[in-house]
Amino acid sequence: MTDILEGLPVWLINLPRATARRERMETRLADLGLPYTLFPGVDGRAEEARLLANTDVAAFERNMGRKILIGGIGCYHSHLAVWETFLATGKPVALILEDDVVFHDDFLEAVRLGLRAGAHWDFLKLNCIRAKLPVCQGRVGPYRLNAYVGPATGTGAYLITRETAAKLLPAMRRVTRATDHEINRFFVHDFRLRGLEPFPSHLEDGESLITGVGFADVRNHRGLARLPYYRLKAANYLRRLAWLARRGELWPSNQNLDHLE
Repeated sequence: MTDILEGLPVWLINLPRATARRERMETRLADLGLPYTLFPGVDGRAEEARLLANTDVAAFERNMGRKILIGGIGCYHSHLAVWETFLATGKPVALILEDDVVFHDDFLEAVRLGLRAGAHWDFLKLNCIRAKLPVCQGRVGPYRLNAYVGPATGTGAYLITRETAAKLLPAMRRVTRATDHEINRFFVHDFRLRGLEPFPSHLEDGESLITGVGFADVRNHRGLARLPYYRLKAANYLRRLAWLARRGELWPSNQNLDHLE
């Protein structure tokens, strides 16, 4: 029987200067036996002027409630660039990895099962930073396929369909939020954002090339300056709730998606 992973394009995003991270990921992926292509990430420090020219800094800081981090803008453009490469392959789905992923023993089987349930998602998270207020849409093997009323952030490991990449690319050319926060606006871009839980991978602890050690480089707005962010955050809960309700996806389900067409 042909392995469903055969022919799946896999890209590992890594800044060329982040050699230690690349070496760790090379070892982890070799241990998995998962073929992949190294994708050079966009270096925010080296390309700051170009990246900021395509960023609405005022909107970003209002939407995120904090000062902009140029490394995060580089990460944003890295994902857009890898989606463009993916679309050029003509493949229907791709696995995208960042260079700080720790794989659990069940990672490959989880990806297989996620692909088998591919009719029920457009963007499938395989780890997260946050995944709040999950609503189970069904089960595949031992996993829950969850939608989220709350924020579902992080882009460390995910599956994305060709149609979703083609939809998101033009909509995300102008930067007004962090990558995962824009993706989390599935109610605007109209696609099914899901998470496969329990997640089969997590993000490595340690120094982030974007936020520093323990988020030390993050500069949140204070006092009244943070109110627009809180208003937007509350509105996004309501908009996610409304989008899921319109689609009849707000009610938990335990149906076995592995056996559905």
